[in-house]
Amino acid sequence: MRELLRPFGLHAGQARVIHALGRVEEASQRQLAIEFSVTAASMSQMTKRLIDNGFIQFRKNPQDKRAAILSLTVEGKSLRDKIVAVWWEVDQIIVDAIGAESAEQLFARSGKLRDILGGKAPMAD
Repeated sequence: MRELLRPFGLHAGQARVIHALGRVEEASQRQLAIEFSVTAASMSQMTKRLIDNGFIQFRKNPQDKRAAILSLTVEGKSLRDKIVAVWWEVDQIIVDAIGAESAEQLFARSGKLRDILGGKAPMAD
């Protein structure tokens, strides 16, 4: 995954934030930090880089002028599509390595383990 994301200048966490914003359209940094189980400072650092690179934009929250609402730019939406393609490519590498049936079992069991341990996909609700 790291190698496939490198041409975009992203690490996996940044790719996940872009993907999550693509699903929900907009969110606050605080919401993202909670969903990703990271500190507000970590999320702030990550989103600052994504803003600086032109992938996400922010606007003031009309209900709370101290908070910002984040959303993808046109470039961010295009990048999200490329990220999804990278994830699909990684899935295909796994399928090619262990076979389709074993890969499906792996994906299902990994999701179940995540759920049992109290995790969830960010912004899935």
